[in-house]
Amino acid sequence: MTDAATISTTAMAEKKRNITDTINAYSKRLMGFIRKRVDNEADAEDILQDVFYQFVGNTQPIEQLTAWFFTVTRNKITDKKRKKKPDSVEDIYTSEDGETIAEWTELFSEGNENPETAYLRSLFWEALDSALKELPKEQRDVFILNELEGVPFKEIAEQTGETVNTLISRKRYAVLHLRDRLSTLKNELLNS
Repeated sequence: MTDAATISTTAMAEKKRNITDTINAYSKRLMGFIRKRVDNEADAEDILQDVFYQFVGNTQPIEQLTAWFFTVTRNKITDKKRKKKPDSVEDIYTSEDGETIAEWTELFSEGNENPETAYLRSLFWEALDSALKELPKEQRDVFILNELEGVPFKEIAEQTGETVNTLISRKRYAVLHLRDRLSTLKNELLNS
């Protein structure tokens, strides 16, 4: 009975050492691969951890370890990108470093009523309306429905027959266009 326990303990120690050696051997290459494909270090570390977690939990034999690691890593990157929150109208008045610009968003807050903010608000809505008219109909419609009218993507998908991912992509292109078009107005309003 003690021989079986000794063999089991030895086998487990060997397996643990093999896993540790494998992780050490692939960490640097995989992290470099991930960093080229994601926006920030925290996401890269999360993805790498998920890959190794899947490796440790794997119960099937892996014939080509390198191919397996890079396939799983690519899938984890894709999953992370799919799970990202869709762009929203707040992204239009967000600076390049991701900080919300308080003076800009305060123009739209309740209780901030005076002739100047009413005028600035009207300028914004005119510029937004003009920028929306420049968009292709599909992008404009999904932006208006989801962001301005609050219709969930799932409902829009049911109404239009498009997939949710297609709608999210269209909205993203709309937000990018609007951010670009409204940046001039934003700079004029904040620097005046």
